[in-house]
Amino acid sequence: MVQRRRSRGLAAALAVVATAALVGACQGDPASPSTSNVAGSPSSSTSSAPTATPTPAELTVSPADDSTGVLPTEPITVQATVGTIDDVSVVDAKGKAVKGDMGADGAWKSTGLLAPNTAYTVTTKASGPDGTPSTTTSTFTTLKPKVTATYGILYSGQTVGVGAPVSIQFDSAVTDAKYRAQVEKLVKVTTTPAQKGGWGWLDNRQLMWRPAKYWVPGTKVSVSAPLTGVQTGQDKWVANDDSASFSIGSSMISYVNIKTHEMTVTQGGQVVRTIPVSTGKPGKLTETRSGVKVIIGKQDKVTMDSATVGIPKGDPNYYKIDTKWNLRVTWTGEFLHSAPWSVGAQGSTNVSHGCTNLSPANAQWMFDHSKVGDVVVFTGSSRVFQPTEGIGVWQYSFSQWQKQSALV
Repeated sequence: MVQRRRSRGLAAALAVVATAALVGACQGDPASPSTSNVAGSPSSSTSSAPTATPTPAELTVSPADDSTGVLPTEPITVQATVGTIDDVSVVDAKGKAVKGDMGADGAWKSTGLLAPNTAYTVTTKASGPDGTPSTTTSTFTTLKPKVTATYGILYSGQTVGVGAPVSIQFDSAVTDAKYRAQVEKLVKVTTTPAQKGGWGWLDNRQLMWRPAKYWVPGTKVSVSAPLTGVQTGQDKWVANDDSASFSIGSSMISYVNIKTHEMTVTQGGQVVRTIPVSTGKPGKLTETRSGVKVIIGKQDKVTMDSATVGIPKGDPNYYKIDTKWNLRVTWTGEFLHSAPWSVGAQGSTNVSHGCTNLSPANAQWMFDHSKVGDVVVFTGSSRVFQPTEGIGVWQYSFSQWQKQSALV
């Protein structure tokens, strides 16, 4: 009997323990992960934190969007007032790019001139202070000039004599010294082998580069003239770049003694022919000029009309005659040419109207052996050859020539 009661008491105690365990399990352990699902817990909310608003870069672009009449010399600038600039491109409608650099201040600035009458698009990639990327574009148009300035580079692709300078010729005047200086800053000459030389203006249309001494035969010459956007006068702008290259041939230098009526021809410093000549007879308009001239052009036939050099029809000195084997040495009408009518005077008397007369055989020989750029030195006349009357760069000493630069 006693044994039976003890068993009932133990069973009752175990039941109480089991019930307590069940109650504990339902309430859960405050340290258990399951407490995150309890209503009223701080972590029970299902809403997320607010998303930050992106902050793109803010830019200032000059010229401003849709600007017109912009000067080709005006720089393009892109400045980030907020954020940073990653890349800038400026192109015209054909995709030609304008060069530029990023400065130490983080601003981009163009380094090249602009073409006149041209539309440009500025595209900028940038990052905001929070890294937000952005791409912006703007457009502007440069002014339309009243006159588009044109020019050319002589001798491109030719082999010329040792006296031929690099010659850039404008079709109209570069009117102001500051414009000539801008042109001179942009043009470049490369010579192989390298030779000392310098730029100078023969007049306000002709910019030339000559070596300190005559060219070394065999020299290769390259010329670059990136002149787009250069102003050359009132409402006058250049709209193109140009370049050229040429070679220097053998050294042929001839010496005409006006008083002794003789021409001595040298090649490579050696005398190869002595030729009797007749030069211009005494007179204000007929006497041959003394000076260092350069052959400008070769023409096998020329009709010479004195009216083109100031001696009109009806004047006692008027002439109009066909000539052969012509080597032009001045723009004012001086040639070396065949003159069968004056062979009897050649070597003894000056009877021409300013040209250098040679016999037909000697004239043809000179024509066949000469090239543009060969030097012809005239002495013995009181009438001096002026630099602008032909290719007159050798009328200056090199130090004098350097003073013809617009940059001095």
